[in-house]
Amino acid sequence: MREAELPPKLRDWRAKLSAKAKQEKRFRFYSLYGMICDLETLRVAWAKVRANAGAPGVDGVSIEQIEREGVEAFLKGIEEDLKQKRYRCGAVRRVYIHKPNGKLRPLGIPNVRDRVVQTAVKLILEPIFEVDFEDCSYGFRPGRGAHQALEAILEALQRGHMNVYDADLEGYFDSIPHDKLMACVRMRVVDGSVLELIRQWLQAVVMEAGDDGKPPTGRRNGKGTPQGGVISPLLANIYLHWFDYVFERAKEMARRGGAVLVRYADDFVVLAHELTGEVRDFIEKKIEGWLGLKINREKTQVINLREAGASLDFLGYRFGLDWDRFGRKRRFLNQSVSKKALMRERARLREMTAPNQCWKPLPLLVKEVNVHLQGWANYFCAGRPRPAFRAINHYVVQRLSCHLRRRSQRPWRCPKGVSIHDYLCNHLGLRLL
Repeated sequence: MREAELPPKLRDWRAKLSAKAKQEKRFRFYSLYGMICDLETLRVAWAKVRANAGAPGVDGVSIEQIEREGVEAFLKGIEEDLKQKRYRCGAVRRVYIHKPNGKLRPLGIPNVRDRVVQTAVKLILEPIFEVDFEDCSYGFRPGRGAHQALEAILEALQRGHMNVYDADLEGYFDSIPHDKLMACVRMRVVDGSVLELIRQWLQAVVMEAGDDGKPPTGRRNGKGTPQGGVISPLLANIYLHWFDYVFERAKEMARRGGAVLVRYADDFVVLAHELTGEVRDFIEKKIEGWLGLKINREKTQVINLREAGASLDFLGYRFGLDWDRFGRKRRFLNQSVSKKALMRERARLREMTAPNQCWKPLPLLVKEVNVHLQGWANYFCAGRPRPAFRAINHYVVQRLSCHLRRRSQRPWRCPKGVSIHDYLCNHLGLRLL
């Protein structure tokens, strides 16, 4: 839902909060709770939660169940609990998803009710903190995205900032100190009721499924904000904003090679003409000593892109100096799809055309593949994507060809005089990149 689509009252509140925050950089807001409790805010919050879908939380209540029982009654119940200060957040359901390196990433899924309240708080707090955030931050911000972060990196490289500090924060969302995070929030918000809501979410019980049929176990975390909560990306940006702030104003950065910071959520790179030890020490001192986070030394690397074979992988893209393909002995700055991103896409296509998908009608399967490919191409359209697109086209034709042969006990063959490529595209409607 875009800003122009918000109800007039909520849009007016957000505009006034943003204007006040911009006008007075040190002003601390003390009367926000009433805006959060307002039924109009809760309705917009519900619409956003409904659009994002998502699984039920610990209580097992799904979005579909709420719709069957009545959305308006559900929202009025939340409004009453908030106004009477009876609201208490539920436990967070812990699930794990596989990362490309084979490890597991923990996600916390709050109850739908808690997701609605978190979204309402985000609607009111976001315009306040957006005014303070630095231009070098691109992740989880309205009007900004990954492509803009990639453009900033490409622009810095074109200016000759070829030495790169590629940082990796170890378990960032699970390691934010609560006391320091709340201090960052209080720099702008001193409404006790709003702070109490945030404190509840930070200290919520995390429920994990037991092994071998054992009952779930619950525990409270002394640090971190659950990755998967609606409010977590905003809180994560609020905390790392102070690293952006001191970096952008540090004289060492301007003096030592004109270092440039580009951050997308917890992923960030520093690019400079010359990446000295003083710059690296400054970064590590602020991240580990000041913010209390941990840099993963195994994944963090310092790269000189002028060296042969050196490259930077960021947000699924690869940046590096490559030789001209026409053999003119000239190197050029290339932005292309990274090898890891290609591997992940092949794995996803393999899942979509696996043997357990043979029950699905072919037109539906091809339609799902088309939608997925279009979304992938929309993200990876920057730079020079054609080699990657050709590789994916070849792979998807190969996978669907195997899938067609697998669907029947009888050997499947293309109609006489028709290639597999033409059959998939012209008969089944496959749209290649």
